[in-house]
Amino acid sequence: MSFTESELLPVSALQHLLFCERQCALIHLEQQWQENRLTALGRIEHERVDEGYREFRRGRRQISGLHIRSLELGLYGRLDVLELDLTDKEAPDNALAFGLKGEWSFYPVEFKHGSPKEGDCDRVQVCAQALSLEQMLNVRIAEASLFYHKIRRREEVALDARLREATLEAASRLQQLFARGITPPPVYLPHCRSCSMLELCFPKRLDRKRFHHYRNSLFQPQDEP
Repeated sequence: MSFTESELLPVSALQHLLFCERQCALIHLEQQWQENRLTALGRIEHERVDEGYREFRRGRRQISGLHIRSLELGLYGRLDVLELDLTDKEAPDNALAFGLKGEWSFYPVEFKHGSPKEGDCDRVQVCAQALSLEQMLNVRIAEASLFYHKIRRREEVALDARLREATLEAASRLQQLFARGITPPPVYLPHCRSCSMLELCFPKRLDRKRFHHYRNSLFQPQDEP
């Protein structure tokens, strides 16, 4: 399946979706946002990469703020940093889009304020960025990384078959959420305490009317023959 430009959704929404489907809907469907200390720090830490720069460090090229998209996944966004290493200067060029000759390896890097999470929400986001780059540049990307400011360390992410499949599934779920256009009901979980949307979500006050409306929208009764 291929999507049109107008149907593309933010790649960052995948992280929101896997963290909490309701949070994703509040932000991206209802256009609500509430910043807390963690999101403010994350925004400040992203300012430099959002400006867009090109550097050469330790034999590695670094490009920040690269705009990406995938018509196959239905996603668009901006990559924090793309790192490129020259692997064979005599091989056919695969990075001419960046003015580079020879064969280069591609290594996406996503910056996060906090520390590594138990689930795959961050890994899926950077995998989706890598898949978008693969489709844009006709290359294969084996690894990516997540840099967590809190611990000042990278987490290497292997873009294996399992993670790629999880990313495709998440992209499909995101499209379905937008197609339904209905915000899921709140469910209070331990990670709600650190969510910037806590005061807008009210997860401890389950609105039963909204819950039943959401449930009925998913399971519409079939017409009698």
